Amino acid sequence: MRRKDREVTQPEEIFDIIKKCDVCRIAFFDKKFPYIVPLNFGVAFENGVFTFYFHGANAGKKMELLQKNNAVAFEMDCSHKLIEGEKACDYTMAYESVCGTGFLEKITEEQKIQAFTAIMKQYTQKDLDFQPERIKATTLLKLTVNEITAKKNTIH
Repeated sequence: MRRKDREVTQPEEIFDIIKKCDVCRIAFFDKKFPYIVPLNFGVAFENGVFTFYFHGANAGKKMELLQKNNAVAFEMDCSHKLIEGEKACDYTMAYESVCGTGFLEKITEEQKIQAFTAIMKQYTQKDLDFQPERIKATTLLKLTVNEITAKKNTIH
């Protein structure tokens, strides 16, 4: 990382940034160019490992690419604020961001409630009931992170 002064290394601080984000972009391998898709997500941090959960349809380009190669990259960002300067080159942006790589896989029926709960916790603190027929019809994916980096510029 070029800007070591902006690097975030503590897992708990990285987790705090993730909790502020509302979209995770996943990059899949495709033929000529990467294929990026923005997704709602949930996150867990247990035993030093970050795990992300996503939901979606059981068909489409995302699932086709996943079947070919489950190695993916991800990115999320938040806390954006323009910081003005006197001259153009004095302007900067406040932000927090997290990037990384990992392996994405479909999860089993038994893991779906845990994944749905993590996704809902990312957006609301309400205790919600899940409809079994909707859970069964939804594909849930788990991204096990093998590399993660974070940085922030919170100069205000």
